[in-house]
Amino acid sequence: MGQEIKRFQDRSYLEYDRGKFDEWCVYLTHPDGSRRPPRDVDYFADLKALSEKYGTNRVYQDYVRVYEMTNKQVSEQVLKFISQLAERYGIDALEVDIIFSVLYLAMIAEEQKQYTRLGKRIKRLGIHALLIEKRSVQDSANFMRGMGWRDIDALCRARGF
Repeated sequence: MGQEIKRFQDRSYLEYDRGKFDEWCVYLTHPDGSRRPPRDVDYFADLKALSEKYGTNRVYQDYVRVYEMTNKQVSEQVLKFISQLAERYGIDALEVDIIFSVLYLAMIAEEQKQYTRLGKRIKRLGIHALLIEKRSVQDSANFMRGMGWRDIDALCRARGF
């Protein structure tokens, strides 16, 4: 088991632990004890549903706020900020807290990759494709597979990040 990073109101929690490639795999443990790494398609589907309920611009801008605060280290201040941001989503606050916290930890993991040239921008490109470009959940989560970093970098730069 890895080290607990954030515990939620329902007793679920997030942690980093060993994955296929490194020690930076994000795991979500549910109150019943079941544990698994959230997949892009899972939280992209949740983001899409949130955007349909609360507006694409709001959800995307809230994500960008977290993105801009993300670097290579976990910050208690950012984790608290995410929880405060989530409270503004009313009955969906817990879901938003979990989704944005997963994204935050996933972006840190991207920043931690040894030879990364893309870092957290790779997550932003997928979320931009989903929310701004209105691509499907599946396409947004997978369209970069097999692309070289230079091509992905060019896509990010063309979108201003």
